[in-house]
Parts: sequence; C-alpha cells; structure tokens
Amino acid sequence: MHFSNRLKNLPDQFFAALTHKVANAVAEGRDIINLGQGNPDQATPPHIVKALQQAAEDPKTHKYSPFRGTTELKEAAAGFYKRHYDVDIDPNTEVAILFGAKIGLVELPLALMNDGDLMLLPDPGYPDYLSGVSLAGVNYETMPLLEKNSFLPDYDALTDKQKTQAKLLYLNYPNNPTGATASIKLFEDTVKIARDSDIGIVHDFAYGAIGFDDEKPVSFLQADGAKEVGIELYTLSKTYNMAGWRVGFAVGNAEMIEAINLIQDHLFVSLFPAVQEAAVTALTEDQSCVEDLVTLYEQRRHVLITECKRIGWKVKAPKGSFFAWLPVPEGYTSEGFADLLLEKVDVAVAAGNGFGEHGEGYIRVGLLVDEERLREAVKRIETLHIFT
Repeated sequence: MHFSNRLKNLPDQFFAALTHKVANAVAEGRDIINLGQGNPDQATPPHIVKALQQAAEDPKTHKYSPFRGTTELKEAAAGFYKRHYDVDIDPNTEVAILFGAKIGLVELPLALMNDGDLMLLPDPGYPDYLSGVSLAGVNYETMPLLEKNSFLPDYDALTDKQKTQAKLLYLNYPNNPTGATASIKLFEDTVKIARDSDIGIVHDFAYGAIGFDDEKPVSFLQADGAKEVGIELYTLSKTYNMAGWRVGFAVGNAEMIEAINLIQDHLFVSLFPAVQEAAVTALTEDQSCVEDLVTLYEQRRHVLITECKRIGWKVKAPKGSFFAWLPVPEGYTSEGFADLLLEKVDVAVAAGNGFGEHGEGYIRVGLLVDEERLREAVKRIETLHIFT
C-alpha cells in the first residue's frame, strides 16, 4: 500500500521533530530543561477530575453522545461567553463541540473552501494551520506579524488580489508564538475588512484566559458585527490544564458553525459524554483555579524576563499566552541558536523559523517549568558568554 498524495503533501510536523530531538537527548541521560514544549505542566483542577470520575461511573455516559454534542455542554459554552465577554450565543445554532481546537482549525478549510481557494494566515503562526491548507487543497498567503507593529497584522499591506480572492483569514490572540495580545480596535478593523471583502474570520482563542498585568484578553466576538463574519475557537486545554482531554468548542457565525457540525457528522460521533460533563463543570463552576494559573504564569514570566535581562539579553515580556518570544543574538539563526542551546547547555527551545518565515530571528520559550528550572536554564545560557 502507498500513502495517498494528500498524505504525501502534508507539511513536516514541526513539533514532532522538536520532540524527537529532545527525546534523543534525554535518552542519552542528559538533564534537559525543556522550554520548547506547549504542554501545560500543571494538573487539571481536582473538581473537574472528580466530575469526570463521577460521570464515567454513570452507565448513560457509556453510550454514543449526540452527534453534535450534548445540550448541556453547548449551553455551558454559551453561558461562559455571556459571563466572561457579554456576548450572546445561541447554543442551538452558534456552538460546535470540538475534539480540541486543533480539529476545528484543520477541518475548517475542508468545510468552507474549494480547491484552489485562498486563505490568509499569520506569520509567524501555529504550524498546524498549514495542515488544513494541505488537506483541503487550497492556497494560502501570509500576513507578516512584525515587532514594529506589535506583532499585529497590517491590513493596509494586503493587496487588492488578496482581499478579492481570500475566503478565510485566521487570527490568534493572545498569540502563539509571540505572546502578543490584541485590542478591540484590531478586531473592529478585522470585521470591517471581512465585510468589505467578503472574507470569513477564524479567531484561534486558545490562550484566551491568559493575559498579564491585569489585562484580560479581548474576544473577537466582542467587536460589533463579529458574528456576522466569523467564529472564535476556544479550548479547555490551556484555561483548565485539560490538554490531554481534547475538548473545545467554536462559537459565532451560524453558517460557519453549521459547516463544522456537518463535516463532523461524517467524521465523529462527538466526545465521550463523561468528558463533556466534566467540561460543563469546568466552564460553569468556580473559576478561581484559572485566576491562580494566570498568577503562576505571570510569576514565571517575571523570573524569566528578569534573569534574561540580568545576563544582558535584551528581551521584552509577553503580554499574554504562556510563551515568551525572544530575539536570538547577532550572528545566529533561530535554528542554529536553538541547536546550540540544546547541544551545549541542555536547554531546549523552539526555533522561531518553525513558525514561519517571519519567525526567523527569534526563539519561543515556554513558561511551563517551575521558577527554579527557569533560573537554571538562563544560568546555563549565561555560561556561553554570548550576551556579555
């Protein structure tokens, strides 16, 4: 048997390659401080775990879920958006339940685009956006996210051709990998260009709960008219440390939601009902666990940035997400510097070029180890005497 052309044309899996490098180093018995991962290091809050345990003991959860998810979870998602963002969501027509946000991001081009259609993607951006491009057989062009623009897209730089031909536009704030956040003004501008050019908007809100300096990240759906032109994807992976649970949802434009639901009717029979019940608990009960988590990441951010500046590394603190986007020293490429750190001081980071052409010149560092390991990582880097 041979792989289909569709599989042969898939892009290389950036994170799989990074994980392989780190695993080889660990297998050699080396003490690797892994700052390259995006996997939350804290446990799922106990009350959510308990909800799963209790639900899993109930025989009714052992049957198929309704194809499009339980009414309770869709209502919980709608209620969550009303409480946190004052956005009204119809749980019957404006919510799609997802096996994590990645599924939605990859399947949307399949559901909404035809061969050869154009989509616009941020660069740097989450590498798996390209998986959807490849599987759907569509074309893409990038919107550079530059430091001089606070890592926000410059819509004035889009060509007439791009605005005329594009069918979908992806955004992601708080941003992976840069840690940048967006204002309501950006989203209002996004709604305008979507209306003027008939482009569907997909906002990847995976890090929606994680904003620093007392600034809560803004939802795209808070912009006037946002539901007319697009949707937002939310995952419980980061907000509640439920990465392995694979549960999220999309909310917003009813036609786009129906497209997701329709393609998933043919791919899945929704999530294990017990996981859906636990997700309801996460979204509707005490949110102090989220506040504590953001505080933890902010403390780690302070340690990392303070230590980097101490050794002479000129860095800026991220405004959101659990990543820091750090410039590589002069004379190094992103990949070359990342390889140096792994080979010489046993510190793993993600090379910025893995996130796109405009990621060159940076590395991504995760705030997903404790403060002492962050300090130790910077101390190891200091021994290279690169920044003195």
